[in-house]
Amino acid sequence: MAQQASFDVTTGVDLQEVDNAVNQAQKEIAQRYDFKGSPATIQLNRAEGNITLTAENDFKMNALWDVLQSKLIKRSVSIKNLDPGEIKPAGGDTVRREVALKLALDGETAKKVAAAIKDAKLKKVQAAIQGDQVRVSSPSRDDLQQAIALLRTKDFGVELKFGNYR
Repeated sequence: MAQQASFDVTTGVDLQEVDNAVNQAQKEIAQRYDFKGSPATIQLNRAEGNITLTAENDFKMNALWDVLQSKLIKRSVSIKNLDPGEIKPAGGDTVRREVALKLALDGETAKKVAAAIKDAKLKKVQAAIQGDQVRVSSPSRDDLQQAIALLRTKDFGVELKFGNYR
């Protein structure tokens, strides 16, 4: 029987890089003139996998969001893996925004990835959903390379990572 080659499709963010970006954004906000005396804050909650932004008004919230995005991009954290919530009023004449971090493939995205591979009709390429990842296997490594190239051309709303290639 032929040896099966495989790889895993996952997603996620490096929480240490997110933490570093949040710290850099906080330093920039402390230095910026338009945020002097403002109760603007950025907090990372590692346990829940989210970032909380707090500002005085919508204008400053948008500026805060731009600063955070620029710092995340500089630290090579994909913006696709952020799920920004609505801007909601908070106590003390401030507004708050929760930004969820996508740490794993959700079921719907995993189904889309598996369906994309099956729809491409690559020879003997199998896609199986295993929890928060998709295992793609085939006897031919060349077919797996084609599957990776195919997945890179499609947009699933998250940054896909390919690992455990063997």
